Amino acid sequence: MDETYIRVRSEWKYLYQAVDKQGNTVDFLLSEHRDIEAAKRFFIQDIEKHGAPEKITLDGYAASHTAVDELKGPAISPKNVCVRTSKYLNNLIEQDHRRVKRRVYPMLGFKRFANAAVTISGIELAQKIKKGQFDTTEMKLEGARAEELWQGILAA
Repeated sequence: MDETYIRVRSEWKYLYQAVDKQGNTVDFLLSEHRDIEAAKRFFIQDIEKHGAPEKITLDGYAASHTAVDELKGPAISPKNVCVRTSKYLNNLIEQDHRRVKRRVYPMLGFKRFANAAVTISGIELAQKIKKGQFDTTEMKLEGARAEELWQGILAA
C-alpha cells in the first residue's frame, strides 16, 4: 500500500493504492486528507472487498502504520498480519502510480474532487483490463464497438 498526490483545485489530494505480489491492482481510494482516518478507511474498504491480507508492506509514513495497528483485532484484521516497512518492496506500487500520473499530470489537475474520482476510476479500470484482471468474456460483447464495450463494463 502506498499513496501519491493528485492536484484538485490547486490543492493536493491523496490517492491510496494497493497491489498484490504479482503487480495486480487490489484497490484504490482518492482522499482529501492524508491522515490516520483516511488510511483506516482505505484498509477497511480493501479488507471488506478482498479479505484480510497475510502481509502488508508500507513505506515509512507513520499514519499508515498507526491505522494498521488500530485495525488489528478480531473484527477487521487478524492480529497476526505481518506488517513490513520497506521502500524497496513498494516498487510495484510505485510503478502503478506512474500509470495514473501519466494520464493525470498533463491535465494540470482537476476542478472538482468528484471529477477526479471518476477519472481515476476509469484509469484504474482501463489498467485492470490491460493487466487481464477484468474478465470480459462472460459479457458477450464480441465484435462490439468500443463505446458498447465500455458501457457493458461499467454496468457490470
